[in-house]
Amino acid sequence: TIQDFKISLISYLQYVIVKPSVTSRPLGVTIIAILNIIGGIIMLFAGIGLVAAGSLLPTLSTVDPNTAGQMALAGLAGAAGVFIGGVLIILGIVSFIVAWGLLKGKGWAWTVTVILSIISIVTGIVSLAGGNAGSIVNVIISGIIIYYLYRPHVKAYFGKTHASLV
Repeated sequence: TIQDFKISLISYLQYVIVKPSVTSRPLGVTIIAILNIIGGIIMLFAGIGLVAAGSLLPTLSTVDPNTAGQMALAGLAGAAGVFIGGVLIILGIVSFIVAWGLLKGKGWAWTVTVILSIISIVTGIVSLAGGNAGSIVNVIISGIIIYYLYRPHVKAYFGKTHASLV
């Protein structure tokens, strides 16, 4: 009937406009967010250390004109350290933002985590091919994260599923 159609349409529009709230965050999402926070802390400290070391490295050279090549090399190494350190600081901050998004059930955080996990698997396989057997752990963990994020209750927490109108 028309009345049933109106009720169904209103229910559907309410779902599309207002994401239904999932009352509790899945435990695995909390664990993944904590891993992101830990990784962010490590990257932040490593980045700060590299920026500091890269800034100090050129100043440690002697002023002897016969060592101009060494001074140039120290300056280049210092610049590389500052650059890599800056990238690590940015990645550390991004890790904190993604962790926050995971904890709050933001759909973009789910997407970013899936993409980064896929990238991690690819780089892990390349590293394995290069002889680094330890990277198998990274590949396995990233695979588990992707599997978990595609579980129905986890996707629902991030609003990645559509409710049935029946």
